[in-house]
Amino acid sequence: MDISREHLRLLSNNFKNINETMREIINLEAILSLPKGTEHFLSDIHGEYEAFDHVLRNGSGVIKEKLKEVFGNRLQQKELNLLATIIYYPEEKLNILKKEFTQIEYKEYQKILLLRLLEVTQIAARKYTRSKVRKILPSDFSYIIEELLYKMQTRDKAVYYEKIVENIIELGAGDKFIIELSLSIHKLIIDHLHIVGDVYDRGPYPDKIMDRLLNYHSVDIQWGNHDMLWIGAYCGDAITMANVLRICARYDNLDIIEDRYGISLRSLLNLSETYYKDDPCKEFMPKLSKNDELKYSEHEIMQIARMHKAIAVIQFKLEKQAIDTNPEFNLGSRALLDKINFEKKTVEVRGKTYPMTSCNFPTVDRKNPYKLNKEEEKVVRKLRELFTTSEKLKKHIELFINKGAMYKCYNGNLLIHGCMPVDVNGNFQTFTYRGETYTGKAMLDFFDKKVRSIFYSNDRSGDGLFFYLWQGEYSPLFGKRDMTTFERYFIEHKASHEEVKNAYYKLRDNEAFCIKLLKEFGLSESGHIINGHTPVKEIKGENPIKANGRTIVIDGGMSRAYHKTTGHGGYTLTYNSYGLQIMRHDIFQSKKKALKDETDIVSTRRVVDKKVERKTIADTDTGQEMKIQIEQLKVLLDAYKDGTLVER
Repeated sequence: MDISREHLRLLSNNFKNINETMREIINLEAILSLPKGTEHFLSDIHGEYEAFDHVLRNGSGVIKEKLKEVFGNRLQQKELNLLATIIYYPEEKLNILKKEFTQIEYKEYQKILLLRLLEVTQIAARKYTRSKVRKILPSDFSYIIEELLYKMQTRDKAVYYEKIVENIIELGAGDKFIIELSLSIHKLIIDHLHIVGDVYDRGPYPDKIMDRLLNYHSVDIQWGNHDMLWIGAYCGDAITMANVLRICARYDNLDIIEDRYGISLRSLLNLSETYYKDDPCKEFMPKLSKNDELKYSEHEIMQIARMHKAIAVIQFKLEKQAIDTNPEFNLGSRALLDKINFEKKTVEVRGKTYPMTSCNFPTVDRKNPYKLNKEEEKVVRKLRELFTTSEKLKKHIELFINKGAMYKCYNGNLLIHGCMPVDVNGNFQTFTYRGETYTGKAMLDFFDKKVRSIFYSNDRSGDGLFFYLWQGEYSPLFGKRDMTTFERYFIEHKASHEEVKNAYYKLRDNEAFCIKLLKEFGLSESGHIINGHTPVKEIKGENPIKANGRTIVIDGGMSRAYHKTTGHGGYTLTYNSYGLQIMRHDIFQSKKKALKDETDIVSTRRVVDKKVERKTIADTDTGQEMKIQIEQLKVLLDAYKDGTLVER
């Protein structure tokens, strides 16, 4: 390996002599032989925090499997369920147990529990170096836990270890130890988390999900189309801002905007009350569950519906401005306000005329239908100011930028939320922007770079790019010809609602096409394409594993809005040293039920491709980087030995 003298000199700052260099080579070579850590893949969470949190805590069933491995037939199923629930929700479950046990009984159970958790931790830590385990363990107790984890099986020290456990409990630190050990087990069981897009929209708590991800030990995120809306909204893009508000109103989530992100909707409310006071707004009623219907008065429901319609009309107007500014987007079919015949109450869509369910547009000037009136302009200005200055939203969008991307190549797999736009023959389609054309991997790289440059620029409006990524025909986050938002609100005829999917969604069933796509990203044909975005309609016989295992789709319906379509509670994926396994989960009931009844999500596990030889760190991306480091260190070692560099 050729390394410049300057590079060697810099390397020698970290490894100052032969002994230090040799020690690091020995250490890295040994690490390469360890089993690879478990990767965990989740997609399309859509604000469903409780279900997401539970799947994260149980590692998609991996923790329960580990307990069975550790305890075998030593524990009955009821004891395993209790232990699993404590590991998932240690603080909450211990508080419940304290009320059920006497003080003496509770102390005795604490001792039993501590020993069991130490046993699980010991097994889970086997695939890591002591150094990594030390970093994972809680700093306050790491020394004591290490003593117990790596205890010597000798009679001389048996009393010593018993005394440590007894003192932990007698000094009142039992609960703290149990909680910290449980959290350490989470980190040891799952080495790295992949979020394959769409944290936001539909569900009620995307902000809680983002807070959880902010504190997660190792995570990456592939941007979804709904996430892109929120990135754009924070950047001050008016179209995506309007879309965010419209979707929140549709799913009764405006409290996310006001209460969680501190963005006042007073100006929008005033506008809607002024112009839509007498409008029944039937098409804009929020989607409410039976429980939600009880928490609102009829007046409050109508307020939401009016705001919903007001922001939708603003959105349609703003979209036309981006369409005119960017003719290469080819989104002219989305401008429909000037296609309305107000006398006949019809609208023309792609050359066909349809009757409209409503034709009440009090803010639309028929001579200039896309011009915002003064009140609408004021609303947009105020909302832009509030979105771009929300501190909590800033923190969450920065996480998307720092940990996120359009796609990720990781350990031989391609992670992409939506699709690679292609024609029916599998040829990559071309996107044109400002006279430059992009296709294949270069298209995704362009979008990735452009989003980052907009985020870090002084003018963050985006020139319509966020709008295109949300619903453009060749957007890899969307992958359809049209997003028929207007039609779904105002046209009853179902044919007008159709959103024609890109050919990718058929071709991903074709193994030859999948191999072609993997090679486009420099990956081998033994890799996998991991998608989200389109719910797997298992209820209709759809299989999430496609093209002989080359494509795996894990948007299985974590969102409650999809449960009727999918018939279950979502798919997740794990990739450990033995291979890939996909899990189908039953619908999560509630955290309260999980704690009370010690129930878990019932998961059906399917092996995608079990490896004949167990994968080690040497087979991973991290391992490849280590091999380069080892080669560089060997050159440094030779430089010390032949006198090129002087030891320090």
